[in-house]
Amino acid sequence: MSDWDERPWYFKKTPKRPPPERGIKVKKIGATWWGQRWIEALEKLSSDYSNRLSRGRTYARAGRVSDLEVAPGLVTAHVTGSRPKPYKVTLRLSTLSEAAWKKAIQEMGRQAVFTAELLMGQMPQGIDEAFRAAGQSLFPTQAKDLETECSCPDWANPCKHIAATHYVLGEALDKDPFLLFELRGKGKAAVLERLRHLRADEPRKSQTIEELPTLSLEKVSPGDYERLAGPISHLHFQIGPPASPVALLRQLGAPPSWKLQQVPAEVLSPLYITAGAFARELAVQASEGSERRPPTAKAAFPANASSLSRGSQRRHSLH
Repeated sequence: MSDWDERPWYFKKTPKRPPPERGIKVKKIGATWWGQRWIEALEKLSSDYSNRLSRGRTYARAGRVSDLEVAPGLVTAHVTGSRPKPYKVTLRLSTLSEAAWKKAIQEMGRQAVFTAELLMGQMPQGIDEAFRAAGQSLFPTQAKDLETECSCPDWANPCKHIAATHYVLGEALDKDPFLLFELRGKGKAAVLERLRHLRADEPRKSQTIEELPTLSLEKVSPGDYERLAGPISHLHFQIGPPASPVALLRQLGAPPSWKLQQVPAEVLSPLYITAGAFARELAVQASEGSERRPPTAKAAFPANASSLSRGSQRRHSLH
């Protein structure tokens, strides 16, 4: 028997283990401009290993990355491959100095739109301009900005496990852009608190208040408040149906106890529209001085509303 026959494992490819239950399945990579910018930085720094990047995307979509943790200058994760023990991936991103952060936050504070968008949980499109003014960039631009390690035997860097972690991190950045600040060494609370102080300390612009004309009120008895000061024949009112009769229902949304697939606006709109028409007819009759008996409003629930419980029907009935 030859040496090759004694080592049949050499020819066999070890099958991959299934993704872990706690694996993070990436649905859309780079859904925001800042998430896309992160992925572009990775692909630019890893152009020599495009095949690893494509495999990394497959791993990320399959949910093979788990236990993702982000700390200042550090990202760790586990990636399930063919071996029983998941591979450990470590990404190190250089943090910015305190002086650079101070300068960048000062630049951010000069534009009110930056503060407003950050408070809404969005990364301003021109945020990197503030960091460039401090001689830095929020995103990695050079190979020395980003160090990566993986416990797998692949000599390439990034390997597919590192690439998969990058793509999962990109989706995490889409959901929480402040992770970028965290990676660079400054947490969300610290940045927003400093921005609030900067905005509060800004000198207020002097405002010229125009002198308003004054009006002297004559002595009026309480009963005069209910009397018209003059004719109102030139005023005309028109009672008509609203442009969107169920707009309020749509804004309120579904209550926590709502169990139907259709939203309340779809189920209750027939009653809502009928009640509005009934109210308008009553108003017109009152304005015309009619003594006719008020009309009877009739409305029926749609067929798909029959699944409402009796108690639910009582709660949503119009009395």
